[in-house]
Amino acid sequence: MKTKVFILFVLIFSTIVNTAQESYRPGLFFREDWKETPPEIPLSQNHVNNPELLVQLYGAGKDSLKKSNHDRPVDDPFYVWSGLCLENWLVSLKHKEYNVDLTGFAKIRWRSKQAGLRELRIALKLADGSWLVSDLSDGPSKDWRIKEFNIQNITWYKLDIDRVTEIGPVSNPDLSNVEEIGFTDLMPGGKSTSCSRLDWIEVDGKPVKR
Repeated sequence: MKTKVFILFVLIFSTIVNTAQESYRPGLFFREDWKETPPEIPLSQNHVNNPELLVQLYGAGKDSLKKSNHDRPVDDPFYVWSGLCLENWLVSLKHKEYNVDLTGFAKIRWRSKQAGLRELRIALKLADGSWLVSDLSDGPSKDWRIKEFNIQNITWYKLDIDRVTEIGPVSNPDLSNVEEIGFTDLMPGGKSTSCSRLDWIEVDGKPVKR
């Protein structure tokens, strides 16, 4: 009998430890791939593949954002393209029911390809309505590549959402209740030689009921 009780205790203890080890890393909050539909300007809700997400566009250049794709090369993805934007722009995604906690080991991953001097950055809208933009960025590349950001490594700057430009650093912002997650390079487009492209985006974080 004592042996059975001891074995049961070990099993329960192991389950508690394993659960604790797994829970400190948040799971996937959302992923967006964009619909595989013909190219169109501007980017809109019709191009969002995830039925739980709403797309929001900001900045004077927003009406020239393109959901792009080409027949060649054959593996060309369906992506957001900034090349025609005459002014700064920003794209964000908002879950229909939940905000997200991006504290701790939260991460953001995306597949992108920038050209010229473009540096694609993370933008966040907090539940209080304020906006942040990341110091870390994803720069030029000759081919598509996947970039992963550890949120706790980022230094954040205030973002003027009307002009889509940074306006000074923020010390230790509270990321426990984020309403929108987006991306911008803080620059107008310069066609194919000076632009940002984003294929897909994933966010790891804990859902927060809105």
